[in-house]
This record gives sequence, C-alpha cells and structure tokens, in this order.
Amino acid sequence: MHPGPQTALRVIVAPDSFKGTADAGAVAGALAEGWRHVRPVDRVTLLPQADGGEGTLDALAVATEGARWHTVADVCGPDHRPVSARWLELPGGIGVAELAESSGLPMMTDLDPAGATSRGLGEVIAAALDHGVQGLVIGLGGSASTDAGAGVLAALGFEFFDGRGDPVDPRTAGDLARITDVASERARSLPPGGVEVLTDTLAPLTGPTGAAHTFGAQKGADAVMRAELDELVSGFAAVVGPARGIAADEPGAGAAGGVGFALRAWGGALVPGAQRINELSRLTAAVRDADLVITGEGRFDATSETGKLVGTVLELCRAHAVRTVVIAGQLAAPVPDLGISLSEVAGSAEAARLRPLRYARAAAAQIAAGVSDD
Repeated sequence: MHPGPQTALRVIVAPDSFKGTADAGAVAGALAEGWRHVRPVDRVTLLPQADGGEGTLDALAVATEGARWHTVADVCGPDHRPVSARWLELPGGIGVAELAESSGLPMMTDLDPAGATSRGLGEVIAAALDHGVQGLVIGLGGSASTDAGAGVLAALGFEFFDGRGDPVDPRTAGDLARITDVASERARSLPPGGVEVLTDTLAPLTGPTGAAHTFGAQKGADAVMRAELDELVSGFAAVVGPARGIAADEPGAGAAGGVGFALRAWGGALVPGAQRINELSRLTAAVRDADLVITGEGRFDATSETGKLVGTVLELCRAHAVRTVVIAGQLAAPVPDLGISLSEVAGSAEAARLRPLRYARAAAAQIAAGVSDD
C-alpha cells in the first residue's frame, strides 16, 4: 500500500461471469471486497455485466436499484417438463426475460436436440405482457433447442398449418416439416416500447454457419442430425420469412437455435447483447465519471476484444480515457492497461477454478496495492 493518505478514486467493478465457476454478481462482490480491503477510501460501484445469455437477469438485478423479480410457474421447460422461470422488471416498466431461465441447455435431463423446445421463453414473454410491461428486452444464449423459435411463436399466439389446412402444434423440430402456412392474426401485440433481442452471435438461421451447424453439436446433434435440423429450419424459414418480411440469412437470426429469427418475425429488433447490458446496467453513463474500471472473465484471450463482453467494456473505457484492470481466471493475451490472472495468484489454474472468489479477492487486493492515486 502506498504510504500516506490516499486520494479517493471512483472505481467501477464490471466483470462478466467466470463461466463454470462463479456468476458475475459474485465475482464483482469478491473483487470489490479485495479492493476495499487495501483502498477503503475509494468509492467502489458494483455493475456486474452479461452479454444477454445466462446471468443477464442476475447482473441487471445487482446493478439496478428498484428492479423487481417476477416468477412464472409451470412454463414448458426445454424437455417439456414444467419449470418455474423468472423475469425482471426494471424501473420504467421495462421487462427483461432470459432464455436460459426457461429453455436453457443445463435444464435438460438428457440432451435431445431434435425434441427440445423454446416454448417456455414464449410463455414467460406472454406473462410479462400480461403484467403490462412498456417494453421488453430478451436475452438469448444457452438454448437447448434448434426449433427456429417455433415454440416461442406458438406461445405468443402464432398459428401454424399443414398442407391440408389442419393446425400444427410445433412441439419439436420434427414438427417443422409439416408446416406450410402461418397466421399471425391472433399473435400477441408488441409492448408500446417495442422488443429488443440481445444476441452475442451474428450467425444466420441456416447454412454452414447457421444455427444447426454452428451450435448443434453442443446440444447433442451429430453431423447427420445437424444437417437434418438445418433442413427443417430452412423449410420453416421459407414459410415464415416471406409472410413476416424477414430473411433467414439476417445476422443474428441463428441465435439460440433460431429464436433470433422467431423474435424478428414477431417484430423485435436484434441488438448486440453486451453493449445493451452496458447501457441498461448504467455502466455506459457511469464510466464517464470513473477513474478506473475493473472487468474480467474466466479466460481473457485474443477473442475477448472481438465483440465479447469484456471487449465492449474495454472499448467503452478507451473512448473515455479511463484506466482499466482486467482480472481473469487466465490471461492468454496482452491487456490494454493493468491485468492479473487468478491462476497466477493461486499458483495453478486448478486451484483458481476450485476457489475463484477467494483468489478474485486476493487478485483485486494485489492490484489495488500497486495503483497510484494520480
């Protein structure tokens, strides 16, 4: 610690989650605790971040005074078992839903890429609309299904028909093959403030870089099944796309197994997830008055500054000439200013993974001890 009295710095703690070990809120709390232990005079603000995927709701709840939780019971889980799912109400009547809460891959008892559904997310959205939200923000990421969001649209009142005019209830990806027509007359209206769909991918719906081929493997689909799923969502897009004036090759349409496409068909707008969370959590505004921002993730590497969350935070800080600290489980690329890895502090990557919050506190304290006040 520097000798003599310290000058109070305005410090923002804005990490991503350390995936697989600790969520963003817990990491932010540990980093702040370590920092305050060494520099108790600093004004430390916790604004944990997310990219629209898993952890978005928790990050916004920590960062937003007056946020209110709502729980929707008995929505359709990704494997069709009933689950409870939360959504968050922000001041001003903005509802935030997260696909991972109702339709996420970790909720599956067994992987079922062809049978999983996105319907639960649509049911959560419908509940938020019934509550009277003025606008919606929907975070995508971590989905279990590749159903082109047909389940979401069905829950929002879209109707699907086969070649004989009989109704089709799209419960699985296989049901997409029977759909030859879509009707939206009974679809739920968008809220007055519209719908923002947060994505962290530019993948189109179909093709070699689309939803099935890019993300199908992690959902349990082998090469043959990925090709089959791509064919199914392509056929669905050929029906819904022209009817709703959207294209399957739109960047981001392939997010969450094609839920990006479905929400565009409803009328939502696709926006970069990390950047929008920066704004919703008040980080974008707070950085202007900050002296230093601490961010981090499980592994900081060459891809971190190519549109990922930590990269958006660093870019925001550069725009306002604010110093940064990157604290990550592992540092595999140069950082723009100060940086330290938990592996370095813990002595090994394994020790850091086992006790990430302990070493996050220690890492923050170590950096704080070397930070000057000017």
